[in-house]
Amino acid sequence: MHDNRLITEARLDRFVAEFLSPALYRRVSALDVSAFEVDGEPIPAAAAIGADYHPIALPHLWGRPWSTVWFRGSGFVPAEWFDTSGSLPDGTRIELVVDLGFFGDRPGFQAEGLGYLPDGTILKAVSPRASYLPWQGAAGSPIDVYVEAAANPDVAGEYDFLPTPFGARETAPDAPLYTMRAFSVALLDETVWELTRDVWTLDGLMRELSADNPRRHHILRALERMMDIADPHDIAGTAAAARAEIADVLTSPAHPSSHDIVAIGHAHIDSAWLWPFRETIRKCARTFSNVVALMDEHPEFRFACSSAQQLKWIKDFYPDLFARIKAKVVTGQFVPVGGMWVEPDINMPGGEAMARQFVTGKRFFLEEFGVDTLEVWVPDTFGYSAALPQIIAASGSKWFVTQKISWNQTNQMPHHTFLWEGIDGTRILTHFPSADTYISELSGAELAHAERSFREVGGSSVSLIPFGWGDGGGGPTREMIAAAARVRSLEGSPKVEIDTPQAFFERVEREYPNPPVWSGELYLELHRGSLTSQHHTKQGNRRSEHLLREAELWAATAAWREGAQYPYDDLERSWHDVLLNQFHDVLPGCSIAWVYQDAQRMYAEIEATAERIVAGSLAALAGTGDRVLSVNARPQAAGDVPALGIAAAESAEGTPTVGTRGEDLVLDNGLVRVVVDRRGLVTSLIDSASGREAIAPGSAGNLLQLFRDIPNKWDAWDIDEHYRRVGEDLVDVESVRSVVDEEGAAIIVVRAFGASRLVETMRLRAGSAALDLDFEIDWQETRHLLKLAFPFAVHADRSAAETQFGHVFRPTHVNTSWDAARFEISAHRWIHVAEPGYGVAIANESTYGHDVGRATREDGGTTTTVRLSLLRAPVFPDPDADLGHHHLRVSVRPGAGIREAVDEGYRMNLPLRTVDGARDVAPLVRVSHPAVRIESVKLAEDRSGDLIVRLYESEGARAVADVEIDQAGSVGFVDLLEREIESPAGATMTAAGVRITLRPFQLLTLRVMQAARVSKEAPQDT
Repeated sequence: MHDNRLITEARLDRFVAEFLSPALYRRVSALDVSAFEVDGEPIPAAAAIGADYHPIALPHLWGRPWSTVWFRGSGFVPAEWFDTSGSLPDGTRIELVVDLGFFGDRPGFQAEGLGYLPDGTILKAVSPRASYLPWQGAAGSPIDVYVEAAANPDVAGEYDFLPTPFGARETAPDAPLYTMRAFSVALLDETVWELTRDVWTLDGLMRELSADNPRRHHILRALERMMDIADPHDIAGTAAAARAEIADVLTSPAHPSSHDIVAIGHAHIDSAWLWPFRETIRKCARTFSNVVALMDEHPEFRFACSSAQQLKWIKDFYPDLFARIKAKVVTGQFVPVGGMWVEPDINMPGGEAMARQFVTGKRFFLEEFGVDTLEVWVPDTFGYSAALPQIIAASGSKWFVTQKISWNQTNQMPHHTFLWEGIDGTRILTHFPSADTYISELSGAELAHAERSFREVGGSSVSLIPFGWGDGGGGPTREMIAAAARVRSLEGSPKVEIDTPQAFFERVEREYPNPPVWSGELYLELHRGSLTSQHHTKQGNRRSEHLLREAELWAATAAWREGAQYPYDDLERSWHDVLLNQFHDVLPGCSIAWVYQDAQRMYAEIEATAERIVAGSLAALAGTGDRVLSVNARPQAAGDVPALGIAAAESAEGTPTVGTRGEDLVLDNGLVRVVVDRRGLVTSLIDSASGREAIAPGSAGNLLQLFRDIPNKWDAWDIDEHYRRVGEDLVDVESVRSVVDEEGAAIIVVRAFGASRLVETMRLRAGSAALDLDFEIDWQETRHLLKLAFPFAVHADRSAAETQFGHVFRPTHVNTSWDAARFEISAHRWIHVAEPGYGVAIANESTYGHDVGRATREDGGTTTTVRLSLLRAPVFPDPDADLGHHHLRVSVRPGAGIREAVDEGYRMNLPLRTVDGARDVAPLVRVSHPAVRIESVKLAEDRSGDLIVRLYESEGARAVADVEIDQAGSVGFVDLLEREIESPAGATMTAAGVRITLRPFQLLTLRVMQAARVSKEAPQDT
């Protein structure tokens, strides 16, 4: 028999496009339209609804980029649509149709609208895939409705990723972007709508079945008969009969062994990206209003929302909508998930910041909804730190969902459901949806892909799929819910059931008791440039993390010791801003310029707040006097100043000197000797303790290298491996000179390259075992990458790089494709390379991107080269990214072990302060073991006045430590949310605190009640 399936498919495409879809609305009547253009930033609905509107005629050109126009539609429900009894025809209902001038049907990334009633009640959003507003009214009843329309430009140019001026208000053109085409009242034919859903589902399934599959031909023949019955001239009159003709193939049940999919409504709304934060607030309101409206109509619908920050925005700016959301949480339809403040980048936030993502996020969900989120939900972040499993567990969560790893360029993850093991041994049940999307529409292609790709066949039989348009596209639609109903059990398709992530994971735990284990980081083989782009934001993040550490430490010490007021509100507000800017499109550097203007403003406010808190706390602690005291917020002593203490510092022994050796300059402080040649390069680096040369023979360190940096596609996101093939060493200098001052001995190098200029100061300080490098760079390059290289005479088969609460080892070789793909890696404050008995540490104060390579020299020795990625210059989405002035600091410490590397990281990021005062201040908390580091000292989130101490083992070895807390009355162990947990094995109370035994990299949080309060609250004898 001749196979005419392609002919039938072409006929079906035309039938749907030309006859079926246009018949959705039986009648359409235009409304009178008027408009009010907002001058400047968006205004509240009450003010806009009460503004003066002027009549407009459609089509109407509107919308300067980033502007807001309010449209008012008014008129009457046409009486002629009703019969003599006042009823609409069976199977019809009234809707309002709004076309803001959508181009194509791509949701998000263009004009968006939100419908309101005159009293300010939100109806729902309008977008390309859901351009209707619900309406109810009797014959002849008045219609009065408002739409707040946002003229958001398509910054991505439908993903052509070309430089664009649209990323900031001051550079965007003035010409209007959109033409409003319709604002009408319409009569929806529900039977025709249902037929469109039937056809869409069957068509999608049919095209995924193989040509020799009988089921494909059964569907094909049924669709042919349906088209024969459906009269193109009378779709409304023949739609019911057409539906009946395909009912059999639509109700044929799925095979019992078919793959099961748990579908959960979702809307991945980037908290900022190709739009500013202020627009995200409105995107959230539009999407969440759609969601709660769908829940009213579909009790089975479930929607997962992962960001506490986004719900906090709704609470602050749309309180009525927030009340509706809270009601849907009670019914179980609106499901808070994720447990973090935002969906952050996972690689770059520091340990305490990563902990605070959970503290703030989970507290919000608990306080507002009474929900303790158990699943961590970050589908779109750019790689996953190996420290995350422990942090998840410490927050009280137990499951992890992500998606982005499916974007790997080289290697495919071998599992979809598995146990993820972190650096301390903690394991978390993890799932990657096999559909490889977090914005599904439940199409036949997506469902078939989920079934074909699923790698746990034979062990587990279920996967998860999030469905709904993201980024302002409106979230799930009624069409998606209809699709889910049709594929609940449909022959040839996976079985689909709408449910919650918790139900999914509980099922996995039951049926898959021994999943495979993946140990270590989940490295994304893509978006490696996100570790470097937008350096000012990365610097602002790192500096803010450490400023808030200092502010909390000294404020807590002042409150505990002196009874000072603890600035809860100021600290919470500052932390919220830090956490917001750690969002996975902000901190990685891949948002528009407007976002970074906002970020820099927030960082400036955080700095001012933290400095004010520190100054006030130090004044309360040190008193008034003329002694010059050094303030040490590090977890290790700084000379005579104890860890977490304040004391007068004696001058360090030794006087740094600078001399000459031929044409070379020589720095020496008795601990380190550095030789710098006339090119400003380090040709020798020796620590006196070992007497060993750190720089590889014939090589030079402190080498700046400039590479052409044009990735294949994603400018701000990617560094592609081919960058290495086109670059130059920056060895030319304008000048090299030496200086000796109160800070030590230094060599100052000035370089010019391209359109840029750089001044570098290499300095040895008295008593310091490290060479400090200070860079002032006027960076004027585009599409270039600036790296700093140090070739070490070390045979290191792996590098150690700091991550949250520990470090991760990575091979320096490229034995496998997994090793080769890891050519750009993340590190926090330090990176370390070593062979047995000798190592070198490089620390930084604002750099995250690194690479480490190993080569064999002609003399048979090994050179291990560590390079830091200092600056990039991508042109999309911000064409001026990174241009301008930068100040960076790096240190190099030869003869260093892991302990010294950790010390250097803290030293570089927590410089000593000085304060004039009357008295030393002893540490509030002391730890006996040098590997056990105190990461946070603060007062409890519940404002009880209890002290919270967070610490971790930093060297990857077991440690027994005594923790002493001044005035401790009782000490208990708590999770990140400061809830009591069982004491860890080996913990014993002591007179001054507690003795603990920590496994490698273990994280612990202590809660301490002050002795005076314990005594006061103790029950009294009667």
